[in-house]
Amino acid sequence: MTEPLKTADIQLIQRLIPHRYPFLLVDRVVDIDGYSSARGIKNVTMNEPHFQGHFPGQPIMPGVTIIEAMAQAAGIMVGTALDMADREFLIYFMSIERAKFRRMVVPGDVLELNVSTLRGRPGGKVWKFAGKAEVGGEMAAEAEFTAMIDMKEG
Repeated sequence: MTEPLKTADIQLIQRLIPHRYPFLLVDRVVDIDGYSSARGIKNVTMNEPHFQGHFPGQPIMPGVTIIEAMAQAAGIMVGTALDMADREFLIYFMSIERAKFRRMVVPGDVLELNVSTLRGRPGGKVWKFAGKAEVGGEMAAEAEFTAMIDMKEG
C-alpha cells in the first residue's frame, strides 16, 4: 500500500484543479493530512495583474483573492486525498461566511493558507472548510466557505 501524498507541487496542482493564470493562486500545498487539513503556499509578487489597479502606488492583494486562494488550497487538498488528478471537474463557491481581514498582503509576502475540512466526505458533492491566511505567523484573513464539486461524467 502506498502512503498518501503529503505535498502537491505546481505540476500536480495543475492536474488537480482547473484554474490557470492569472487565477491560479497557489504555488504549492504541503502538510496534506488526507482531506482533513493542509497548508497552501502563495508567493505574492508584483507581477500579478490585480496589483495594476489595487492600488496604484500601494499594491494590496484583494481580500476576495485571498479567500479564493484559500478555497483553491482546499480543493487541492481534497483532490490529492481523493486521487482526482487528471479528472474533469469544476469547483463552485456556494457560500462564504465569517470573513475577516486583519493585515494587508503585499508583494514580497509569502501567504500561508491553512485550510481544514469542517464537513465533507469522499463521494460527497458539498464540502465546508475553514481557512486562515497568515504572513510570517501574523493573521491576514480568515473565513469559512462552502463549495460544490461538480464531477464530469464519462
